[in-house]
Amino acid sequence: MPTTKRGRETTMHDRGPASLSFLHSGFRRSVRRHPHRAALSLGERVWSYAELDHLARRWAGALLTADARPRRVGVLGHRGIVTYAGFLAALYAGAAAVPLNSSYPVRRNRDIVTRADLDALLTDEPSLPHAHLLLDDLPGAPPVLVAQPDGRTRGLPTGPGAGGTEPVVEAAPLPEPLLPEPGDTAYLLFTSGSTGRPKGVPITHANVSAFLRVSTERYGFSPDDRFSNTFDHTFDLAVFDLFMAWGSGGVLVPLDAADLHAPLSFIRDRRITVWFSVPSVAVLQHGGGALTPGILPSLRWSLFCGEALPVSAAAAWQAAAPRSVVENLYGPTEATIACTAHRWHPRHSPALGTNGIVPIGRPHPGMDAALLAADGTPVAGGRTGEICLRGPQVFAGYWRSPQQTQAAFHLRDDGRWYRTGDLGRRTADGTLLYAGRVDAQVKILGHRVELGEVEAHLRRYKGVDQAVVLAVPGEVEGTTVLAAVLCGPDADVPAVEDHLRERLPPYMIPLTFHLVDRLPLNANGKTDRAALRAQVIAGQLEPFPL
Repeated sequence: MPTTKRGRETTMHDRGPASLSFLHSGFRRSVRRHPHRAALSLGERVWSYAELDHLARRWAGALLTADARPRRVGVLGHRGIVTYAGFLAALYAGAAAVPLNSSYPVRRNRDIVTRADLDALLTDEPSLPHAHLLLDDLPGAPPVLVAQPDGRTRGLPTGPGAGGTEPVVEAAPLPEPLLPEPGDTAYLLFTSGSTGRPKGVPITHANVSAFLRVSTERYGFSPDDRFSNTFDHTFDLAVFDLFMAWGSGGVLVPLDAADLHAPLSFIRDRRITVWFSVPSVAVLQHGGGALTPGILPSLRWSLFCGEALPVSAAAAWQAAAPRSVVENLYGPTEATIACTAHRWHPRHSPALGTNGIVPIGRPHPGMDAALLAADGTPVAGGRTGEICLRGPQVFAGYWRSPQQTQAAFHLRDDGRWYRTGDLGRRTADGTLLYAGRVDAQVKILGHRVELGEVEAHLRRYKGVDQAVVLAVPGEVEGTTVLAAVLCGPDADVPAVEDHLRERLPPYMIPLTFHLVDRLPLNANGKTDRAALRAQVIAGQLEPFPL
């Protein structure tokens, strides 16, 4: 059996109670307590805790044949069994999971694979075409294991000139998960970056365990709960879905593409008791008139996170799910999933909100939130400042990027504070209110999008001299979409859009493109983004027909 860096064989069983300090501790506890209960309902197939554990241990055993002690394992898939059991297998092998979505552009995933310095890549048969394109002629490509639903794996030749056979990887199931240190990385995610490249955010077992402990106490989930999974596994909110469901002994019920278009029917038909999504879901259902009173009787908890939650949507959802507790959660990926929460109260919450937005509430136990000025000094009471965070959920720094890390923190006498880039203010009773962004980052369907990243890709295309990307209101009230304004006499808009789709995820593609001869300037000689945004919203800039 492989050994830890301290040179002895160590498994989760060895540590006893101390093992509760790891992301997958709750799952392992449920395996022991509820081996035959349903853990995952995926399409027509249901996996029990014992079956899912056995599958993860078999794949973990195969991973250890590819690398004696992998540090980072890529998990390439899209809402298949490898998405879920593969995440566990990476953790069981003592490695950090690096989620990769096979529906995302190959170039983006290739960049992540290279920068993450993977020791192995675990994928499935449906994702093989993407994997071949991803690793074709990639120097130093990691070993690839193609996971089968029955637990078998086969190797995939990689590297320049790869070819030949694809041998079956024979490996015994790992008896017990290998145990990392609490300070080791549990998962590594890549979020939108202003430089045109995603930023790596490593979250440790200690970070995520602190979050899971707070959430376990706050919500009191049980083995009878049925959890939704609306988030892709590259989005950190999915970690809540998986490991809160499995830590409680409940069942995870992921939505497929069709379900995402009819979420209310899914909740009713699958008897969901715990719903978690971005607020856009509630906004769209409310805007379409679907949130009629009492329509969601099965829900016990309705949780929203990832973007601003309008008061109108929260009130409509509460009426539709009268037995449910509605909460608005807040937290950047760097602070591990969510670190503040506001519990909706039909009478009190609307009055607390600002600009029709539900408060983001109070910090989780152990977490602190401060409102600071640009120089790191506290703002006066009631004034708007940047929301800065400290506590056990806050990450140590960006992946192999000390300069970005340094810029992301205020170092003060009372500690190291992460700068979220979000603006907020406090009410007299200490409730935090969200007041917008400091920079050019926006939220689209809950995903963080740096407008500068989209602009950087636009400017790289031949014929585009200048590019400005704007966040504008969508057709449904409370939603946000992107609009791109381009300068360049030779700009080929359909080709530009294709260029973006080859490099960026779908949520980062502008909904409309607008051509102008020159960009307006403000009094300081800078591009007048406010004027452009007003022109797009007013319809003064015609969208290019696509």
